This record gives sequence, structure tokens and C-alpha cells, in this order.
Amino acid sequence: MSRVAYLYHMRHLKQSQIAQQLDLSQATISRLLRRAERDKIVKTTVNIPTNIHTELEDELCSKYGLKSAIVVHCDDESDEAVIHHIGSAAAYYVETTLGRNEVVGLSSWSSALLAMVDAMHPLARASDAKVVQILGGMGEPSAEMYAARITERFAALVQGEPVYLPAPGVVRSGEIRRELETDVYVSEALNCFEHITFAIVGIGSIEPSKLLASSGNVFSANELSALKRAGAVGDICLRFYDAGGRQVALPLDKRVVSIRLKQLVKANRILALAGGKRKIEAIRGALAGGLVNTVITDQRTAGALMA
Repeated sequence: MSRVAYLYHMRHLKQSQIAQQLDLSQATISRLLRRAERDKIVKTTVNIPTNIHTELEDELCSKYGLKSAIVVHCDDESDEAVIHHIGSAAAYYVETTLGRNEVVGLSSWSSALLAMVDAMHPLARASDAKVVQILGGMGEPSAEMYAARITERFAALVQGEPVYLPAPGVVRSGEIRRELETDVYVSEALNCFEHITFAIVGIGSIEPSKLLASSGNVFSANELSALKRAGAVGDICLRFYDAGGRQVALPLDKRVVSIRLKQLVKANRILALAGGKRKIEAIRGALAGGLVNTVITDQRTAGALMA
């Protein structure tokens, strides 16, 4: 057994070569290698580099039933630093896992998604993806360029086709939203929602981020207070949910132009980019409710999610 283990692990011979050299069957070689591990003749050691959080990622997947988790190391606790690191990791993840002919849904007004597209490199070959804006991208003109940039640049980098949602994220009434939905370009985007295969979203807390606030796609202070009283802890594409990931149904939801949570969870992969102390409860609610199945976050947030 020791001889077989030595030849295989130290001399790097193939099992067929060892079988021929020792006049044994390949099945016997395979069995002896398994026994060598069981009897501690062979021990496997994985030396994980500093600041790589493999165990924490595995714990997150086990606790929340995730497909995958990526935990980035960030010494700086500021929101800007956390967003930068999460965006860089997301760029590499997307570049290496995006399949052909996917229907990709992208949230608007997300600083993390903006950091992701700024860090991405062009794909070597066309993905032929359809890249759909899943939250209305119109707003205050000086901020609106950021929402369009996320969809436009992502589609160009993956050599895909952009599908814009030319409507505000929040309108004044349900009647206006229904009227907007009759527009040919708006309806084209809305019809894609049922076919999203890979959604990439940010997670928001009740208080809007600087980018979202600057866009004008926000609710009044009274409405935010009503959301808190109803138990809301966060939102995805301005669809609010409670600590268990259940949608908080208030009249203001009828004024939102975005993908619905029940449509979002149909996607095969739902990647959330979020981190920082301000968003811990919002991220926990999204994970607990199965609203996302893949997450990229920072090590402090991941630790709090496991606490």
C-alpha cells in the first residue's frame, strides 16, 4: 500500500503505469490508494493563502442553501472600499462563468454593479447574451447615465444585445405604471423577465443608497416609515421584503417598474452583490428567503451572517 501511494503521489505515475510495474490490476491500485487515505498513510493538506475565506464561503452555502458564495477580504470598512472589492470579484466571476445565449438581468442604480462593469474585461468570444435592464433606468438626468452605463457596458463587454427598460423605477401612481407598460419598448423588456437565466442584483436597505437617492427613484419619508412598520428589512429592484425574505405588500409596490420577486426566483442563478454593516439585515433576509442563490460579499458581513 505504501509503495503504491509513493509511486502515485511522489513519483506522479499513472495508476495504469503502477499496475504494470507491480504486476497488479488497475482496480487493485485504485483500492489500495483509497485504503492508504483511510489508514492515514496518505494525508491531504490544502494550504489556503492568507485572506482567502474558503471555509466561511462553505459555511454560508451550507447555512443558507446557496449554490455559491464568494467572500472578499477588505481591510477598509468604508462602503466605497467594500463596493470596489465586491465589484472586482464579481467581474472575474461573471467573466469565467457566463454561458452562451443566456438572458442576463441587471439591476439599475447599484454602485456594486457599476463597480463590476468598470472592472470587467471584454470576453474573448461573443456570449450572444441578451442583457435586460430589470429596474427602470430613467431618473434625474445627471444620475441616469449610471443606470444606462451598467446595461450598455455589460452588453458590450460580453458581446451581447442590450434590452433597456425606458421607464423610471418609481412612478407617481399605479395608473401611470400601467400606462407605461403599454409602451412597445417597455413591454419588450417586461416580456423578457420571465426568461431571465442569470440575474445580477444589488441588495438595498430601507434607507436608499447615494446613487439611488440621486436618481430620484425613492419613496417619501412617510412611505419608508410605513415599510419599517410593516417589517421590511431590504429590497431587490425596489421590491421590499421582510426578515424571512417574504414580500412586504404595500400600495407603493404598485408604483414600481421592475422585475417582481416571484419572477426573479425563477432564474437559474441569482447573484447578489452586497456588503457592509448597513446592509447586513437586508442581505440576511434575502438569503433566508431564497431570493438569491449566489452571493459576493466581504468577510465582516459574511461573519455577521453566520453569527
